[in-house]
Amino acid sequence: MSRIASTPVSLPQGTEARLHSETITISGEKGSLELVRSPLVEVVEEGGFLRVRVKEKNNRQAVAMAGTTRVLLANMVQGVSSGFEKKLLLQGIGYRVALQGRKLNLTLGFSHPVVYSLPEGIEAEVPNQNEISIRGIDKQKVGQTAAEIRAFRPVEPYKGKGIRYANERVVQKEAKKK
Repeated sequence: MSRIASTPVSLPQGTEARLHSETITISGEKGSLELVRSPLVEVVEEGGFLRVRVKEKNNRQAVAMAGTTRVLLANMVQGVSSGFEKKLLLQGIGYRVALQGRKLNLTLGFSHPVVYSLPEGIEAEVPNQNEISIRGIDKQKVGQTAAEIRAFRPVEPYKGKGIRYANERVVQKEAKKK
């Protein structure tokens, strides 16, 4: 079995796991998430820990699914207890963002403003006009939302203008010489 799958997932105080025949539900302070379990693996709860086991030891796909299931469960536990956050920075003259209800109004140098509706379960905060903070309990949804917003104007390599992640390092190219 993989080393990732053999590590148990600990359930912090206030987090509860319900194991059903095909689904696993994790609930905590911030909400609850549900995962459809693969038929190749089984999940058991032992004294405040969730353990993932492979049903067939010689099946490579089952071993891979065990590691994937364990990481998904760990992300769910972290999401319902503390949540996930991605920060985006807008860099460029005239680039700014405003939050209007559940919509982000982005001015990105186009001839029109870009309006992005936030998906269900995602919250955004705009501390100033050049920063966006995206929060939620589902790691995949938070990352997907950040990627969709970034795709409106990715960072270009010559001037460094565009939307970037807060920890992203952009290597700038040198301009053509005559």
